[in-house]
Amino acid sequence: MMATGILSIAARNHHYWRTSDTLGVLASAGLLVLVAVVVVGNRRTARWDLSDPDVTLRLFTFVAACAVLDSRLASDRVVAWVLGVTALSAWLVLTALTARNMSRRRWTALRDQAHGAWELASVGTSGLAIVSSQDARYTGHHWWLAVAVPIWIVALMLYGLMTWLILWRAVAERQDRDGFEPDTWILMGALAIATLAGDGIHPLAPGWLAGAVRAVTIVTWVAATLWIPPLIYFGLHRITRRPEVLQLTGAWWTLVFPLGMYSVATHAMAVEIGVRSMRTVSLVFFWNALAAWVIVVVASLLRFRR
Repeated sequence: MMATGILSIAARNHHYWRTSDTLGVLASAGLLVLVAVVVVGNRRTARWDLSDPDVTLRLFTFVAACAVLDSRLASDRVVAWVLGVTALSAWLVLTALTARNMSRRRWTALRDQAHGAWELASVGTSGLAIVSSQDARYTGHHWWLAVAVPIWIVALMLYGLMTWLILWRAVAERQDRDGFEPDTWILMGALAIATLAGDGIHPLAPGWLAGAVRAVTIVTWVAATLWIPPLIYFGLHRITRRPEVLQLTGAWWTLVFPLGMYSVATHAMAVEIGVRSMRTVSLVFFWNALAAWVIVVVASLLRFRR
């Protein structure tokens, strides 16, 4: 739902209104269906080990999905408020559980578990910062900015922590021999959504803060851009050595979301700093993300049919 929702926003940025509306409806309906499946299928939910940091960190997907849909439906204040409160509540619970779980383990144990999906903690937190900045913009209550900025800083700190653990594991296990898993693309996507959060905060920030926010936002966008070449290289390296990894798994959705998020973040940067060529880059990544979305959807449907 994160991938579909962010593609809806990217399509809207480039004035593909029908595509945007269609994807928005699919994302909204999909979130409701998934919530219903989890609630009704409580036997499976009961087996989740909430003492495992890998479980609680992956559950930040729900926070991010609510935040993305909140951004897409921000014009409807009632829906946006419900999604925002839901995202905040889930974030508070998951943050407490994750902090407890990680504090009970040694750093080496955390390193051995770390993978790209752990960046979802940073993604969900940046999404919450975006929701807070939108509340400040649409309600006129600028005190929301005092909420958005600290949350954004926490998101950046979480990104630093998770990236350190992931790279430490890559070096320790020499993962470059087989390439990286698809979810490693979230290393780029987490920086892209942090960029988008900064772009939302910058216009509302007072003069003494606005310059620092813009500088950090530019750094996060550049860093996200620099991640793309090595991710492509290691991805192709993995496929070359192990062609069977092209078989569809749920992990391939984690490739679609970062591509879509980079498109949205680049478009926001193009507007922010007035570089029109960046809109072309954003458009290219939108079509790449949409093509990846179509491939994964079709493959999923064919697999479900079999």
